[in-house]
Amino acid sequence: MPEGPITQGLESGGKKPPGILVISIVVVLEALALLGAAAWYAFELLTGAPVLTFWGAVFTLGLLLAFSAWLFAVGHFLFRGYRWTRAAALVAQLFVLTIGFPTMTGGLVLPGLAMILPALAAIVFLFQKRVIAYASRAGGTQGAL
Repeated sequence: MPEGPITQGLESGGKKPPGILVISIVVVLEALALLGAAAWYAFELLTGAPVLTFWGAVFTLGLLLAFSAWLFAVGHFLFRGYRWTRAAALVAQLFVLTIGFPTMTGGLVLPGLAMILPALAAIVFLFQKRVIAYASRAGGTQGAL
């Protein structure tokens, strides 16, 4: 198979390294968790839960939906091997760790571990040589002119 932008980084036989699958699953599960939080937040907002400011609550709901969509895109394009997704996935995992550690040390050990352990696994896999080699595809495959 000729080496080019589409085949660059593919393993022999076109196989994805297992780390890509693990990271993609972790990122998509985080996106689903944010989507679930957004749905719960919207339900609470629609049923009349007290809020300080209505538009602030709508903004928060919009942020939850936007971050969920962003994580879905990161998981999808990471699975396909795009280069930019490694940094995006790393930033997402660092955000999860900043929430997971205080959650765990605040007495909610199981929810904290449920955030920390997948995030740490994703970070470890993000720095594997096979994952880096696979996820090095550039965005465009055609020349400019």
